[in-house]
Amino acid sequence: MIGFGQLSAQEGKATLSGYVKDADSGEELIGATIVVDSTNIGAAANIYGFYSLTLDKGKYRLIVSYIGYQSQVIEIDLQENETMTLELGTGASDMNEIVVKSDKDDDVMMQDAGVGTTKINIKKLETLPVFFGEKDILKSIQLLPGISAASEGSTGLTVRGGKPDQNLILLDEAVVYNPSHFLGFFSVFNSDALKDLTIYKGGIPAQYGGRASSVLDIYMKNGNKKRFSLSGGLGLISSRLTFEGPIVKDKGSFILSGRATYLDLLLKVVDNERFGELGLGFWDLNLKANYSFGKKDRVFISGYAGRDNFSFGNFGLNYGNYTATVRWNHTFTEKLFANTSFFFSDYYYGYKIGRSGDDFTIEAGIRDYALKQDYSYYLNPKNTIRFGFNATYHEFQPSQLRSSNDNINSLIADKKQAIESGIYVGHEIKLTDKLKAVYGLRLSLFNQVGPGDIYTYDESNRAVDTTTYKAMENVQTYWGLEPRLALTYQLYPNTALELGYHRIHQYVHLLSNSTSAAPNDMWIPSTNNVKPQIADQISLGVKQSLFKDKLTIGLEGYYKHLQNQVDYENGADILLNTRIESQILNGVGWSYGGELLVQGKIGDFNGWVSYTLSRTAYQFDQINRGKPYAAKQDRTHDIAIVGTYELKKRWVFSLSWIYQTGNAVTFPSAKYEINGQKISYFTERNGYRIPAAHRLDVAVTFKNKPSKKFQSSFTVGIYNVYNQYNPFSIDFRPNEADPTRTDAVQLSLFGIIPTVTWNFSF
Repeated sequence: MIGFGQLSAQEGKATLSGYVKDADSGEELIGATIVVDSTNIGAAANIYGFYSLTLDKGKYRLIVSYIGYQSQVIEIDLQENETMTLELGTGASDMNEIVVKSDKDDDVMMQDAGVGTTKINIKKLETLPVFFGEKDILKSIQLLPGISAASEGSTGLTVRGGKPDQNLILLDEAVVYNPSHFLGFFSVFNSDALKDLTIYKGGIPAQYGGRASSVLDIYMKNGNKKRFSLSGGLGLISSRLTFEGPIVKDKGSFILSGRATYLDLLLKVVDNERFGELGLGFWDLNLKANYSFGKKDRVFISGYAGRDNFSFGNFGLNYGNYTATVRWNHTFTEKLFANTSFFFSDYYYGYKIGRSGDDFTIEAGIRDYALKQDYSYYLNPKNTIRFGFNATYHEFQPSQLRSSNDNINSLIADKKQAIESGIYVGHEIKLTDKLKAVYGLRLSLFNQVGPGDIYTYDESNRAVDTTTYKAMENVQTYWGLEPRLALTYQLYPNTALELGYHRIHQYVHLLSNSTSAAPNDMWIPSTNNVKPQIADQISLGVKQSLFKDKLTIGLEGYYKHLQNQVDYENGADILLNTRIESQILNGVGWSYGGELLVQGKIGDFNGWVSYTLSRTAYQFDQINRGKPYAAKQDRTHDIAIVGTYELKKRWVFSLSWIYQTGNAVTFPSAKYEINGQKISYFTERNGYRIPAAHRLDVAVTFKNKPSKKFQSSFTVGIYNVYNQYNPFSIDFRPNEADPTRTDAVQLSLFGIIPTVTWNFSF
């Protein structure tokens, strides 16, 4: 009997391969699916839009779909290996003279992509209410279960109880070490330049390694291959402009996108006497170009540059990221796809204090040079094998002091170097019609190398031995096997069970006293004194769709065990400590919780409710008398309610409401006086909590009637509608009326903030 999707069949097999693209711009669609109608046989496009589907020779009806696009149905007579570009758009179109018909619009904000994995529809993010009207992917994903802001208004992320440095954040495969602008209130990612974002919280595939909590895999747009276009936006404190177009139509393209703030200029206009010396702002630039050399080879070049500057009087702060990526795609056969990547990443920060000629600078940073090779072999619709390797040369610059005054000695710590590498293999297999598995194994390797002086410390933190190593001479080696597993079982047509497990070694560490990525945080490698972190996580979930997929419910629980967690010993001397390793402790930790996501799309309404119940704790022999204590990022409750409503395709109304348990903090329990000096007495580490935070944001977008060459929209929003002053920090000060008493003083950064943004494109 011939199935509905297979119109006819003959002996032998043939492979259909090619790319899935946006019909209007030519952008490749990452993760687009090609499925034989009325079956579960199909393929998904990889991160470059490439797909490969091997079938018995015959006639087929295929459904091509992608989040946010109309599905298309094509009929094909597959008699031999064939290459075909498939295009999706907002309406029916001809694809190589194949019969096409439209399906319903798939217009959701996000899409479940497996255990602990979510794909984000970046196009739809612009409808959400945002801080100062600036679209921000990091703040938007904080509305998902298991992901929360490290502090009020911050782009710093804590994922399933992890610290901000435990998130692997990639932009076109290059690592971004500090994803924050404006001291954490904006992210470095300009949404106008981005195409795809996938978040991995559990069951992390074998091709990723190096961070203990999550992966944020972000890809920039390639640029419009069909026509030139200009788009941008004007906001209260920043503006954006993007220019893209073909290098050669349908063969190569480019995109250039920039963003800058002018808040300091506005403040000077308001009060020049008060803000005349103020310098405050950031800028960033995204650039990418690509070109196809025939059907089998394609080259990409992309880069990012961003900088923050703050100055007032004799004080200045400057920090930022630079990344660059060169990639080469090569198709060996219809089934074997390869990508070779070279990338560079640099993060730097510096403080400057004093006038020119009599100033000093405190600075630190980290720089990477890396090679990555990935292969994908599409054996058949039920089996895909991925394998490859990577190597990264890390160069760490610890905190150092430089002075232009000859009377002040400079304090320069030795750089540290390391080579981090890995090799992996992964297998995606459909075991039965109901059971799918993605499993793999990664071998990670880390070598601390010279040159430099390497110290060994005793229990009193005194250096008892010093060894000098030459350039590239091995100092310390760590390695580990990292199994990965993700299972999906289709219990019923609308119900799926999911199971995930992964082990990951983290060899680089962020030393910080803050809960989010701050410019003065310092990255250090694993050394002979600092062990690598190890994370084991298991997760179990159930997903169900109701009312013809208009309502989906997901419930997922997880447990994470952490080894060799990093913290300072009590009373650690942090600033400009050239031997900070001597004051770093290793302990254990654990995090567990449950995540609920209810997502609905009814007519023109789209929204979700997320709730996370979790617990994160650490235990160090030398801290808190060896007893477990709550991590700073421990959040018992985290709730988000999000909704958007589109009225007559011209108006979009949106709101979001959040509630978060306050961070765990260490407060003084008492104070005493010695020789007239008052000293605070601390007992339990992180034994107190700052008050919970909650906030309502709303926005309204009006889309002007588009013409053939121009379209625009206005967005008016209100951040923190009911003017809730959420705590950013709490400080302790003597009471002005009675100095023997101490007052707890709460610092709140933002009350109600109105925003206006005009977006345009032509």
